[in-house]
Amino acid sequence: MTRMGMVIGLKLEKIEEYKRLHAAVWPDVLAMISACNIRNYSIFLREPENLLFSVFDYVGENYEADMAKMAADPKTREWWAVCMPCQDPLPTRKSGEWWAGMEEVFFHG
Repeated sequence: MTRMGMVIGLKLEKIEEYKRLHAAVWPDVLAMISACNIRNYSIFLREPENLLFSVFDYVGENYEADMAKMAADPKTREWWAVCMPCQDPLPTRKSGEWWAGMEEVFFHG
């Protein structure tokens, strides 16, 4: 298992929309998240900075392949098309990232 943490900005004018969307995530999207070996997935919002922090456990053996599977799923792509306009990616993210990856510096289990 690998614990993953990521961060992205959230546009001020989209906060309520983003909360509403995530209060009722589409069942097909949730099923794909599980099918791609992601467990214990949470997204936190930090205001007033308007930063989203996601954390999840990856329990698969090939993260890149699972993320490619997710990205190829039509329903997930439709969901992303609704959510991505709400987000404001960090300018310091690595090339190819939307959510910026984070280094885990502490864990107590």
